[in-house]
Amino acid sequence: MKTNMTTESAQTLAVQALAFLAGDDELLPRFLSLTGIQPGDIRTAAREPGFLAGVLQFYLAHEPTLMRFCEATGSKPEDMQRALNALPGGDEAWDRQI
Repeated sequence: MKTNMTTESAQTLAVQALAFLAGDDELLPRFLSLTGIQPGDIRTAAREPGFLAGVLQFYLAHEPTLMRFCEATGSKPEDMQRALNALPGGDEAWDRQI
């Protein structure tokens, strides 16, 4: 049975995913290129609603990247989707709740 993830838990997982990106010389340039964010703007962007959902979407859009993160951190792929659904900008139902 699937259970919902709290927003706090989702944010924690997304921040962990962002830190993983920031520490990877292959993934970070790809993320920056796809998002158009400059390296010096990541901290500012991370405070914007929807940014953390975008980080999770980056992983979910490319299965090898998702699996690389999950294997390195012991996370479950399905938790990434659950986290996305719990974040602003990650699920239309979340946006309707506020």
